[in-house]
Amino acid sequence: MKVWTKVSIKDKNPQVERISRSFLNYLYGYGPILDICRKYNIAPEDRYMLEQYSANRISGLLLLFLSKDYHRINDIANKYDLNAATLVDIVPEIEGYVEK
Repeated sequence: MKVWTKVSIKDKNPQVERISRSFLNYLYGYGPILDICRKYNIAPEDRYMLEQYSANRISGLLLLFLSKDYHRINDIANKYDLNAATLVDIVPEIEGYVEK
């Protein structure tokens, strides 16, 4: 019988940690999160907790991807594909350097 559980991986991977921090800053560094924190008076400690949680989740997904564990990635995608009606117009967005 399979059960859904959370596992924390103790082995450190400096590349995954660096990419996780970079992704986190890419997602939360600028943009609406700053306005939300000001608007709702979110304490720096609470934002840190949110960012730590997000970085842990990002690094877990990266490790699954690097290990080519697509079955687990698919399980996560299926389990958390909730409230599809709230995000109906998802437009992929990236930024980076381009040659001109």
